Amino acid sequence: MLRIREAVAVEGRYDKNTLSQVVDTLILETGGFQIFQDPERMALLRRAAEKRGLIVLTDSDGAGFVIRSRIKGAIPGQYLKHAYIPDLPGKERRKRRPGKEGKLGVEGMTPQVLEEVLRRAGATFLEGDVPRTGAVPPLTKADLMAAGLAGGTDSARRRQALLRRLDLPEHMTANALLAVLNACYTRREAEELLEMTEK
Repeated sequence: MLRIREAVAVEGRYDKNTLSQVVDTLILETGGFQIFQDPERMALLRRAAEKRGLIVLTDSDGAGFVIRSRIKGAIPGQYLKHAYIPDLPGKERRKRRPGKEGKLGVEGMTPQVLEEVLRRAGATFLEGDVPRTGAVPPLTKADLMAAGLAGGTDSARRRQALLRRLDLPEHMTANALLAVLNACYTRREAEELLEMTEK
């Protein structure tokens, strides 16, 4: 399995499943057009882009380009790389009919094609295997509760203070905050942020 430094934004869970069999990195879903009405998801993409770079990998149909444009308009270009899959006619195995434009999406691409488009986009490939044993576990909801950011009488106010400090949307849920902390910070960095939270 290949490792890359940048996170990758894809449209949906089937794209994510296909890509996760090729590369070991943070893969984030836009939820298709949900990206237009989900500031938390966009904040996660933006923060991942700032921390590690973001490769946008959407389908080659019109919808994919609309989603790509939305991300392009919301995240500064210096943090983005764009990977484009080829226009190939067909349909994915799980679908009864081809899509509106009759093109294969990311989930229909072979591992070789996905590797090639990532290389063409300028992905930073890392050497060696990812250590699996002794890996540091991610933060959990219990960590947020212990820091007073979830489940308490004043947790919403404390969470908003941390969100302001991290320049994230003020109405972000505890679960969305947890996703940002795990995706964009090391365990140590995240723990330090939690320690700085007002008690």
